[in-house]
Amino acid sequence: MEDIYFRQGIKQDLPEITALVKAAIYQMECHSIMQWDELYPTEEDFAADILAKQLYVGLIGDKIAVVYTLNGLFEEAYKNGMWSMPEKPFIILHRLCVHPNFQNQSVAYRAMLHMEKQAAESGIEAIRLDAFSQNPYALRLYQKCGYTKVGTANWRKGLFYLMEKYL
Repeated sequence: MEDIYFRQGIKQDLPEITALVKAAIYQMECHSIMQWDELYPTEEDFAADILAKQLYVGLIGDKIAVVYTLNGLFEEAYKNGMWSMPEKPFIILHRLCVHPNFQNQSVAYRAMLHMEKQAAESGIEAIRLDAFSQNPYALRLYQKCGYTKVGTANWRKGLFYLMEKYL
């Protein structure tokens, strides 16, 4: 298993991130997972994440294998979550995406372990996220990582599960 080097994303990463996401969307659509499209996520979303210093990349060799964003921003529907310890410091995972060339190599799992360690070292006690109910790959990943479902949200693409893990 190849090592992954994690670092904060930079502006120069944007073209490779955009290509990664387009390839991943195509792959998801081939599996009838209609989660992302031309409206979300956009290049502007990733550019804003980079500017805010909230986007991270995982490189295998010199290629970006995985990208994700961690921040405190969440949709109104997150208030539907029955968070087990709502007063504890938390961070939200957004836009976790693995390039199809690196899928089925535990890249997303290793990214989750890395971000959990990163969050815990920063004094964060929980990670929250939303997972598309029609994406069995993401649901398996989050279950394997110990995330529990605490609610639901209905957005443009359908039903999403609100999930959390205390670190």
